[in-house]
Amino acid sequence: MLAPAKTTFRPGDAGYADELAGFQTGFTQRPALIVGATDAEEVRAAVAYAAERGLTVGVRATGHGLPGSAEGGVLISTQRMDGVRVDAGARTVRVEAGVRWGQVVAAAAEHGLAPLNGSAPGVGVVAYTLGGGLGILAREFGYAADHVRALDVVTADAELRHVTPDSDPDLFWALLGGGHNFGVVTALEMDLVPVARLYGGSLLFGAELVEKAVGTYLEWTADLPDEVTSSMAMVQFPDLPMVPELLRGRYTASIRVAYTGDAAEGERLVAPLRAIGPTLGDSLREMPYTDSHTIHSDPDFPHAYYGDSAVLRDLDVRSARQVLALTGPDAPAMTVVQINHLGGALARDPQTPNAVPFRDARCLVRLLNPLDGTERETVHALHGQVFGVLRPLTMGRALNFAFGAGDRTQGLYDPETLKRLAGLKSLYDPANLFRQNYNISPGGR
Repeated sequence: MLAPAKTTFRPGDAGYADELAGFQTGFTQRPALIVGATDAEEVRAAVAYAAERGLTVGVRATGHGLPGSAEGGVLISTQRMDGVRVDAGARTVRVEAGVRWGQVVAAAAEHGLAPLNGSAPGVGVVAYTLGGGLGILAREFGYAADHVRALDVVTADAELRHVTPDSDPDLFWALLGGGHNFGVVTALEMDLVPVARLYGGSLLFGAELVEKAVGTYLEWTADLPDEVTSSMAMVQFPDLPMVPELLRGRYTASIRVAYTGDAAEGERLVAPLRAIGPTLGDSLREMPYTDSHTIHSDPDFPHAYYGDSAVLRDLDVRSARQVLALTGPDAPAMTVVQINHLGGALARDPQTPNAVPFRDARCLVRLLNPLDGTERETVHALHGQVFGVLRPLTMGRALNFAFGAGDRTQGLYDPETLKRLAGLKSLYDPANLFRQNYNISPGGR
C-alpha cells in the first residue's frame, strides 16, 4: 500500500520537525510516519495503513494535551481539517478535526450564540470535547461532551462511521469521555447556547491576601447560582524579564468569574470577593462573549509543562492551606495551582449519556509546572506531596488536565465506567491500535 495521503513525513524529511511542532514542547514525539490529513478519507486510509502493518495510531491537532513522549507508529495530524459550519436556526455547529475554539467563538458570535469552549482560544475542539470539556460556562450548561449530537469517526477497522446516540449508543457513550481510545474523530456536531455577552473578568491579589482569598473563595462558592462559573489560581511568578512587570517576582492569587446574568447582579455577587482587600488588578466588567478569553488570559505561546489534577468531593480551608504551603514561594518548582468550582449543571446527568465521570464532585484542583530548567523528578515529587494531602478528598483525576502523565492512567475513571469502557475497547479496538493516549486497554488487561 502506498502512503495514505498526499502530505506525509518520515524522520529526516524536510518539514517533519515543523509538522511535529505543537503547543507542548516538553515531550519528544518521533513517529515513523506523520500523515497530514486533509479530509476524512485520508484519515481512513491512514488508519488502514497502520492496521495492516500492526502500527499504533496517534492523533493530534494542536498538541496541547500530549500524554508524554512517544516513538514509532503513525501520527495523524488533523490541523489542516479546519472547516466550521454554524446552523443558527438549530443552534448547532459542525467542526472538523483540526478546528480551534477561537474559530468557533467567532463564527457563533455572528449569530448571537456561543460554544461551550474552555479558557484558551488556541485549544482544539475535538480533543477537548472527547475529554469532557470543562468550560467557562460549565456550571450553567454542563460539559461540552453533554451537548454533542453526532460524531464522524474512523474506527480501528478503518471504517468511517457517523455516530449518534440512536445509531451507535455504546460507541457514542464511549467516545465522549474516553478520549482518543476508540478512533479518530474527523468531525463533530454540537449545540451552541444563546449567549452573546457576559459579566466576567478577574481579581488579582498580592501575597499578603492569598490565604484570605482562598478561604473567602471557598466560602463564596458554597451558595452560588448555576449561572456563575469560576476558578482561582495561585502562582509564584519568577523574577524574569519576560514576566509582566506587575507580576514579576510576586506571589499572587487570581479569582476568575464568568456570569451570564446582568452586570448589576454580577457586581452584587462579587462584592464578597472585592471585600477581601486591595487588588493588584480588577478586570470584572460586562463584555461581548468574543472577549471571554481575557478572563483567564492563558499563555498563547508554545512551552514545556507537566500537569495533573484531583477531582474532589469537597475542599476544606485546612487542606487548601496545606496545598498553598507546598506550592507557594518556598516550593522547589514554580507551580500554578488552580481550583475550579464544579456542581450546577456539571452534577446533573446529561440528556444523552456519556462516559464523563465524577459528576458529583464539588471542585477540581489542578497543578501545572513549567519544565524549562526544572528537573522532572522534582516536579513529580512535589505532585506526590500535594495530591497526598488531597487524597482523603479525592474521587479521581480529570482526563483533560493530565499533561504529560500518560504513564499514569489510574484514577481517570470510576471502576464502573472503566469496566464498561474496557469492554467496549475490546469490541471496537481489540488490538489496541489507538494507544498513543491515556490508554484504556481492551478488557482491562
